Amino acid sequence: MAKPVLFVTRRLPASIEALAARDFDARLTASDVAIPDLLARAGGADAILCCPGDVLDQAVIAALPDTVKAIGTFSVGYDHIDLNAARARGIKVCNTPDVLSVATAECAMLLILAAARRAGEGERLVRSGGWQGWAPTQLLGTQVSGRRLGIFGMGRIGREIARMAQGFGMEVHYRDQARLPDDLEHGAVFHDSDDSFLPVCEVLSLNAPGGESTRHWLNAHRIARLPQGAIVVNAARGSLVDDTALIAALRTGHIAAAGLDVYNNEPALDPGYLTLENVVLLPHLGSATSETRDAMGRLVLSGMAAILAGQAPPNLVV
Repeated sequence: MAKPVLFVTRRLPASIEALAARDFDARLTASDVAIPDLLARAGGADAILCCPGDVLDQAVIAALPDTVKAIGTFSVGYDHIDLNAARARGIKVCNTPDVLSVATAECAMLLILAAARRAGEGERLVRSGGWQGWAPTQLLGTQVSGRRLGIFGMGRIGREIARMAQGFGMEVHYRDQARLPDDLEHGAVFHDSDDSFLPVCEVLSLNAPGGESTRHWLNAHRIARLPQGAIVVNAARGSLVDDTALIAALRTGHIAAAGLDVYNNEPALDPGYLTLENVVLLPHLGSATSETRDAMGRLVLSGMAAILAGQAPPNLVV
């Protein structure tokens, strides 16, 4: 029996490419960047394995060949896929939940610490040869321990950040659509409105999903309600942030520092960030550990295999 044809849009870890070749007639891609001829390469495919930077909007999905029955995304987020268009075509979609929560939470904590302690500025100072040695007033930052951390979006990743932050003695507050059960809350303080949430956020971590309901949630109005000198980090979705508003607040000092791993229009981030010393910029490293990427690949491949076998995998989105 012939193996189902799988079109892979990006280069994957070697172990995952080997697994794809074992279980599918895999059309692998050697490039790390988005390919311009996605539709041309998808001809005859039974399934497509895409990545967050691949936009599968209504027009692309409508033009996919009739052979395509499954789309897997190498991510937990799926706002780059038009789910309604996929549903209309009878195409099932799966993702990679759970397995990247710890790695992404670690990245968020890295951003919190780096932004608060001015690690980016310090690293640039040393590399430039400009460091003159220890000084009492050099690069004074903010202590993280004992600070109030606000988490916008208390899903799997948000809860992992809360667990890690409590190890630093941080007081955790969170904003979400509904309060968590006691066994998941672990002492974090729930807020059902921005009015009570934003003023307590000495550090704000954005961890909500993308999509129109959260687009530019962190805008000028909400930034103004954060405490003077707050720190903002985003390891979730670039679309959560109004870049113009955040850059303005970083310039005035109302936001003391920011740490960003994701951006609007990746990789073409707003050039205003590049002019600022008080922002730490990472190239979307949230899930970038060998262990996590291997687990993600195995999960999405098994999900697509199940879909093509007529089953409903646990990581089925639609």
